[in-house]
Amino acid sequence: MHFEEIRALEKRYVMQTYGRNEIALVSGEGARLRDSEGKEYIDLTSGIGVSCLGYHHPALSAAISDQAQKLMHCSNLFYSEPMAKTAEELVKATGLARVFFANSGAEANEAMIKTARKYSSDHYGKDRYKIITLRQSFHGRTMTTLMATGQDKFHQYFYPLPEGFDYVDAGNAEEFKAHADDHVCAVIMEMIQGEGGVLPLDKTFVQQVSAYCKAHDILVCVDEVQTGIGRTGTLFCYEQYGIEPDIVSMAKGLGGGVPIGAILCGEKCADTLQAGQHGSTFGGNLLACRAAQTVLSIVNDPQFLAAVKEKGEYIREQLLAMDSPAIHDVRGLGLMLGIGVDPQQRAGYVSALQEKGVLVLTAGADTIRLLPPLVITKEDIDQALACMKEVFK
Repeated sequence: MHFEEIRALEKRYVMQTYGRNEIALVSGEGARLRDSEGKEYIDLTSGIGVSCLGYHHPALSAAISDQAQKLMHCSNLFYSEPMAKTAEELVKATGLARVFFANSGAEANEAMIKTARKYSSDHYGKDRYKIITLRQSFHGRTMTTLMATGQDKFHQYFYPLPEGFDYVDAGNAEEFKAHADDHVCAVIMEMIQGEGGVLPLDKTFVQQVSAYCKAHDILVCVDEVQTGIGRTGTLFCYEQYGIEPDIVSMAKGLGGGVPIGAILCGEKCADTLQAGQHGSTFGGNLLACRAAQTVLSIVNDPQFLAAVKEKGEYIREQLLAMDSPAIHDVRGLGLMLGIGVDPQQRAGYVSALQEKGVLVLTAGADTIRLLPPLVITKEDIDQALACMKEVFK
């Protein structure tokens, strides 16, 4: 089908909840995508951080095809080898204890919230339920994760909104301590606030908050939905902050394009949720876990992760070397980068890059966000940078 036909169908039959770009993507290879009219793009979005191995990756495609021909789904009333092996990979890679599988980042964060509140209820009673998150954070679009999100613009329309969340400024450990009263059971942090504008947290702040929480048995929960699975140059970003979280959520890159989410729990709360207290029909299905198992076997390799760091540093250095007044700053870690620009000019930059065959994202008020496939080649990076140099001149 041609683009106009696809758009007409979408406008007629799909709820209009997204502001879409005026292209329809139909195929891809590596870090390149093609639209319905045959135009090719260098993808610096990865489907918002999902397609970490790019497109048509031979190992991932083969694993999905093989599993689809065997069994894609059985209920969680039965044991599953792909689920067990994926959980084993995650536990051995992190030193945490047990995994619960879901289908998305919001679902994973819901499971994290439920686990934290039940742990605290079991040990301290029902009045210790509040969760502190950071302003400018983003944790999902379900009712509860909307309220966990520390941005007022998301707290609209869907009244009455769930209670039990408090917000503090990232970087202000004293404000956190002042809010961490006897009703607080957990803190949730993204090591880099992705939707908020690609804003890395200060390492000292994270360590101070973590230490305070450990001393007061407040669970340290890390949202790695966007930063996890090698995106920042380590399997999980918290590794670069020198902390030991109690719960870690993940999704996006975990399935390489197949929907899956999960939480990893440390020993403290590994057995908090018992049979019947949480579940998911599709969570941990064989197809998704086989995909995740394959992704982890490729990404969780020292050489692969080192290459992610090197590519990220190269992009950062080349952007700064342009010495363009249009580029205010470049921030982030690994292949999760934000380019600070004039908010009034941002939409024009994004459009111009797309016209030149480079797809990028936005975040916050003034940021162009780059989340390329982790397998992107130097050739594709250089070609994308050449287009950026023309746009940012």
